[in-house]
Amino acid sequence: MNDRTETLEFQAEARQLLQLMVHSIYSNKDVFLRELISNASDALDKLRLAALRDKDLAVDTDDLHITIEVDRDARTLTVRDNGIGMTRDEVVSVIGTIAKSGTAELLRQLREAQDAGASQELIGQFGVGFYAAFMVADSVELTTRRAGESGGTRWESSGEGTYTIAALDDAPQGTAVTLHLKPADAEDNLHDYTAEWTIREIVKRYSDFIAHPIRMDVERPGTDGAEATTETVTLNSMKALWARPRGEVEPAEYHEFYKHIGHDWADPLETIHMRGEGTFEYEALLFIPSHAPIDLFSPQGRRGVQLYVKRVFIMDDCDALMPNYLRFVKGVVDAHDLSLNISREILQQDRQIRAVRRRLVKKVLATVKDLKTEHPERYRTFWTEFGAAVKEGLIDDTDNRDTLLEVLSAASTHDPAELTDLAGYVSRMKDGQSDIYYATGENRATIENSPHMEAFRAKGYEVLLLTDPVDEVWVERVGSYDGRTLRSIAKGEVDLDTEEERTEAEAERERQRTEYADLLTWMGGVLADSVREVRLSSRLTTSPACVVGDAHDLTPTLEKMYRAMGQELPKVKRILEINPGHPLVTGLRKAYEQDGANDSLAETAELLYGTALLAEGGDLADPSRFARILADRLARTL
Repeated sequence: MNDRTETLEFQAEARQLLQLMVHSIYSNKDVFLRELISNASDALDKLRLAALRDKDLAVDTDDLHITIEVDRDARTLTVRDNGIGMTRDEVVSVIGTIAKSGTAELLRQLREAQDAGASQELIGQFGVGFYAAFMVADSVELTTRRAGESGGTRWESSGEGTYTIAALDDAPQGTAVTLHLKPADAEDNLHDYTAEWTIREIVKRYSDFIAHPIRMDVERPGTDGAEATTETVTLNSMKALWARPRGEVEPAEYHEFYKHIGHDWADPLETIHMRGEGTFEYEALLFIPSHAPIDLFSPQGRRGVQLYVKRVFIMDDCDALMPNYLRFVKGVVDAHDLSLNISREILQQDRQIRAVRRRLVKKVLATVKDLKTEHPERYRTFWTEFGAAVKEGLIDDTDNRDTLLEVLSAASTHDPAELTDLAGYVSRMKDGQSDIYYATGENRATIENSPHMEAFRAKGYEVLLLTDPVDEVWVERVGSYDGRTLRSIAKGEVDLDTEEERTEAEAERERQRTEYADLLTWMGGVLADSVREVRLSSRLTTSPACVVGDAHDLTPTLEKMYRAMGQELPKVKRILEINPGHPLVTGLRKAYEQDGANDSLAETAELLYGTALLAEGGDLADPSRFARILADRLARTL
């Protein structure tokens, strides 16, 4: 230890993660080598890109490679690359903290994992990479020098909460990670990672597609008394998987490639291998995952498509290649004719990239359509995991809106267990029905128990049950399907009677309008601060009242969403509909006719409105006042 060496503490969450890794049991510890090799490969890609962009960077990129070095006597394993390397500040930032890795959620899921396999799989999912080394090592040493700099940095830690970092006058360019391995332990699934065939098997399984050679010195026994010799062998094939014809690639190879780029543990739901030829050539290997990532709806969530140009890595998370609503798609696009110096800003304006994006989107959506038709169970998995994200495309992707409407599914009152598509709904519409009815809410139970459903249930009309927040927006934006209007059952007036029924009931309705005219006017005044109008309802059969909006009103949920985004909106007053056939409403009318307006009757009107709000899952403006009035009324009944 000297004045150039410091001892620092890990960030708190990084320390917790290290403890979980070191002291938990994992079913497959081999993942550590996959992660270290992936990090090394990334460093080589970054060096090549830096050399192309900065002609003054004096580096040799002719032999970029990864080396695995083993010392069986010292029980160390080193993964070395001659890539971009890191500065001291980068070492502290990247290794000392994992603040950008979704740490809190990772820690929660690690703690909640019910078995060892699940815990290990989460590590792969989150791609924490370097930290996986502590699963198999008592201590880890990292030596690195940034390309173009003269001095290097050495980092060491035993994973117990602190690490030392020191400046080096002499260090090779790139990064070397040396693991002081724990003893092999078969019961703990801790293999001998100094054994040649163990390393070969792991590299072949996880890293055969890495574009750079992975080399290792192996000892060959001499024959006929000759001394043993050492031979440098390349462990991986280095074939770009997306460049090989699909018929030459085994499904297992696709799956392992996906797990590498997607930092996932499960096989993909679907693989899409395509090639574009003509004026702009490219190859694409895309994957639809089998489960949604935890950051699917996070603004900081990662995109999944990497961009290469002639096998040279350009960028991760290339948002110019895939729209936001397909952000869960993982994969690689290798363009042949782009500049290596292309930036994100240029990509957004590049005509060829826009053309590729259109083709990729159409191919992904066509694949989903095929799943829906040919593989219903896999489609159901897809829609359960990603449907809420896909529906975002209905809002702004007008070019593909028709296709999106074809692949859309929703719960409905037709079947409590199965989803339906819009075409299926239309095929079951009743004679004379012109609209597609839907209801939005937090969950199916809330919607089905809503007073708004009563008339539709009584008349046997099917209603789509939409429970995702985005549903509030897309149904308004789309407006119709197959010439039929998408109509909310909680907006406007509802009249489901046939012409004959309407004629027969007209006299009764006219009588009710006359009987209730004074009550409706009075209630409208009492509730003027809360509602725009009080009127008789034709949609209620058993509930006393419900709250509805005009045809073009914002729904309460949509209003909350806009306010949550900081958009101030004028208060939207809705309409209170009362059921003239309900005892509470008829009793209220008689009391008003006999005694006229009084405070007690006004409180009854407030309670009626409050219960209507609660029945649809709404929020009371003054819950304490509602509770007090209700308690007083209950006390009088005892």
